[in-house]
Amino acid sequence: MNALRFWLMTLLAALLLPAAARAQDGTPHIAATLLAESDRPAPGQTVTIAFVMKPQPGWHGYWKNPGDAGLETELKWTLPAGVTAGPLSYPVPERLMIAGLMNYVYEGDHTLFATLTVPAGMAAGTRLPVRVRADWLECTDKICVPAGADLATDLTVGDGGIDPARRAAFDGWRARIPKPLGGQAQFAVAGGKIRLAVPWPAGAAIEDPYFYPLTADAIDYAAPQQVLRNGDMLVVETGAREGAAGMKAIEGVLKIGDNRGLAVAAVPGAVPAGGDPLGAAAPALGVAAVLLALGGALLGGLLLNIMPCVFPILSLKALSLAKAGVDERSARREGLAYAAGVILVCVALGAALIALRAAGGAAGWAFQLQDPRVITLLMLLTAGIAFNLAGLFELGSIGFGDRLAAQGGVGGAFWTGALAAFIATPCTGPFMGAALGAALVLPAGLALAIFAGLGLGLALPFLLLGFVPALRRRLPKPGPWMNRFRHVLSVPMFLTALGLAWILGRQAGVDGMTLGLVALLALGLALWFVGARQRGAGGRGWLALVPALAVALAVIATVDKAPADARAEAGGALAAEPFSEARLAALTAEGRPVFVYFTADWCLTCKVNEKAAIERAEVADAFAAGKVAVLVGDWTNGDPVIGRFIERQGRSGVPLYLYYRAGSDRPDILPQVLTVDRLVSLAG
Repeated sequence: MNALRFWLMTLLAALLLPAAARAQDGTPHIAATLLAESDRPAPGQTVTIAFVMKPQPGWHGYWKNPGDAGLETELKWTLPAGVTAGPLSYPVPERLMIAGLMNYVYEGDHTLFATLTVPAGMAAGTRLPVRVRADWLECTDKICVPAGADLATDLTVGDGGIDPARRAAFDGWRARIPKPLGGQAQFAVAGGKIRLAVPWPAGAAIEDPYFYPLTADAIDYAAPQQVLRNGDMLVVETGAREGAAGMKAIEGVLKIGDNRGLAVAAVPGAVPAGGDPLGAAAPALGVAAVLLALGGALLGGLLLNIMPCVFPILSLKALSLAKAGVDERSARREGLAYAAGVILVCVALGAALIALRAAGGAAGWAFQLQDPRVITLLMLLTAGIAFNLAGLFELGSIGFGDRLAAQGGVGGAFWTGALAAFIATPCTGPFMGAALGAALVLPAGLALAIFAGLGLGLALPFLLLGFVPALRRRLPKPGPWMNRFRHVLSVPMFLTALGLAWILGRQAGVDGMTLGLVALLALGLALWFVGARQRGAGGRGWLALVPALAVALAVIATVDKAPADARAEAGGALAAEPFSEARLAALTAEGRPVFVYFTADWCLTCKVNEKAAIERAEVADAFAAGKVAVLVGDWTNGDPVIGRFIERQGRSGVPLYLYYRAGSDRPDILPQVLTVDRLVSLAG
C-alpha cells in the first residue's frame, strides 16, 4: 500500500510540475536564493554555490531521497563554456511521518551546495554569468505544490578571494553537510531485517541516531530503527525490502546529532551479533574511550618537552630548584603553579578551538599560528628569551637567569609554564593526532579534559621534580657551569626565533619578514641597553623598552598574509601538485595511487618528516616507479578548505598523511612519524 501511494503521488507531482512550477514562480512557499562563496573564482579552481532555501511556516522541502513520497530538487544549469557543475550536496534531513508514509524533509531554513569548476586557461577578468533553473516540491501535511525559480549570479575570474562574512556564512552551512565516515561500513540481510555496522568510537558522543538511506529499494523507510552499540561499532537494525539481499552497496547518511551526520557506504559483510541499546553501556565505554584519548594526549604532551623551544625553558626551570635549595613545600607549590600555567593555556586554546568550530569555522590545533601577527609575537618572545639566556640582560620575573632561584617563586613558575605551553603548540606529535581528533567529536566538557591531559603531559616532568625529592637530589649541583649551560641553551632558542622569522617570510612575504626583523632589531638594541645599564648599576634602563615595544606593536598590527601566489610550492623531488579535492577525485578516478600530505611551515614535525623521509631521493624514485601521484596541502595560512578536509579525516591538525591505494577512494591514515622504508613500501 505504501508503495502504491508513493507512485501515485510521484506521478501526480511529475505531471503537474511544469505548469504548476510556472504558476508558482511568483509566490513560492519556499524562497530560494543563489549565492557564490567567492565572486572572483580563480582559474583552475572550484567555487561553491549555495542554494539558500527558506520555507514558510508549515511548509517543507525534500532531501535527495524524499522517502515514501516527494521529489528531490532538480537543477538545469546554463553556464559559460568550459565551466562545469557538480552534483548537489544536501544537509542532514529530518523525519516526517504522514499517513503512514515516511518523508525525509526540511521544515526549516536549509542550504544545498553545488560546486562549479573554472577552467585553468580562463583569463583574469573574464565574466562568468551563472544561470540555473531550480525545481522542487513544497508541501504541508495536507497538500503538495510543485514550485521553482530561475536563479542567477554573476562571477568574474580573479584571485579566488572570499569575503570574511561570506566565508563565515558558508562555513556555518557547510557544517551541516554530512562528513565522510572515514571507515568501512558493512551490512547483512536476513529474516526480512537489514543490519548495518558503522564504525564509531565507543566513547564518541551521539544523539538521536537515525540512518537515512540514499539507495532505493533497500530499506523500508517507515519501519522503526533500533541502534545498538557493539564496541567501536554502531549497529542499525530495521526492516529490509525484497531487493536488499542482492545489493552490492547501500549508501546513506547516519545522523549523529543535531544537524550532524556521516556519509555511509556499506558493503556486504559480517555484522556483529547483538549489542547494547544505545545509552545502556555508553557510560562505561565512554569512560574507557576518554581515558584512552587522555592517555594519548598525556604522552603527546610529554613528548613536546623535547622540542627545541621548550627544552631550554624546562631545563632552566628544573635547575632553578637545585640552585635555590627550596624546601619541600616550596618545591611542590612551584610544581603545581607551573602545571597550572601549562594546563590553563592548553585548556584556553582548546576552548577557543571548540568555540570557533561551533561557529562553523574550520579551525584545528595550533590555529593561532596561521596568523602572521602571532608568529611575529612568538618570534620576538623567543628572541627575548634567547637574549636573556645568552646573558644580554637579566629579568627574574620571567623565570630565567640568576634571579630565578630567589625571585621566581610561584608567580614565576606559573608564567613560565604558560609560556612553555604557548610556544609548544606548533604541531601535533606522536599520540596527539588521534587524541585531539577524538576531542572534535566529544562533548565540550570531555574535549576540554583531553586538552587538559595534553597540558598535564607537558607539565609532568617539572611536576614530578616538585613532588619527588629523590629526583631533585639527582639534579646537578649549582656552580659556575650553570651560566655556561644557559649560554648553550640560548642556541636552540635563537634557532627557534630564526625559524619563526622564516615562517613569517613564508606567511607574509619579504615585506612582512622585513618588518618583523626591524622589530627584532629594535628589541635587541633595547635589551642590550637594558643589560648595559644593569651591569653598570644605572637606573631607568627599562625605559629603553618603551620605543622598542612601540615598534613591535606597530609591526604586529601591520603585518598581514601575503597573497597565495607569493608562496613557494612544496614537494621537493616528488614533483608534487597542490592539493584540491577536485584533483584528488580525478586521480583516484584514474585508478592511480595517491599520497597526500598536509603540512605547515610552523609545524616542526612536518618539516622533520619532509626532510628525513618524504623528500628523499629513494622515495621519489619509488613513487615514480609505482606511478604514485603526490598532493600537498599547505595549511600554513589556515586554508579553510584544507581545514575542513582534515576534519573529515577525524584529525584536528597537521601533520596528516594519507595514502589512497589504486582504485580506492578511501585512504589509509599513516603514522605521524614517517620513515623512508614505510613510504617506499607503499609504492612497492
